[in-house]
Amino acid sequence: MSWQSIPSKGEDMDEFGNTGLKPHRGGMLLAFGILGFFCCIIFAILAWVMGNSDLKEMAEGRMDPSGEGMTKAGKIVGMIACALAVLGLLLWIGLFALGMTAAVAQGMHH
Repeated sequence: MSWQSIPSKGEDMDEFGNTGLKPHRGGMLLAFGILGFFCCIIFAILAWVMGNSDLKEMAEGRMDPSGEGMTKAGKIVGMIACALAVLGLLLWIGLFALGMTAAVAQGMHH
């Protein structure tokens, strides 16, 4: 579903202007992605998982597609934050192992 298929005013809308589609959560997902990048990894995971789900619903026509860009951006920022967190964890484990190896080697010489 593309943005061109969103009904214009009066077309397939009720008297309150509702289209019957779920509202998008693009802004929230982008905020979650940014929070996951700078603050807490759980937000990045949520942005990735929820962004995936919302993009699927948009493609199936069940969610307002006007927030597709922000949803994609939030998902991508969440993915990058997760990847950097994993790389940071691996680097930390590697440095810890290197430090332990050095400590054991130095202990053998004394």
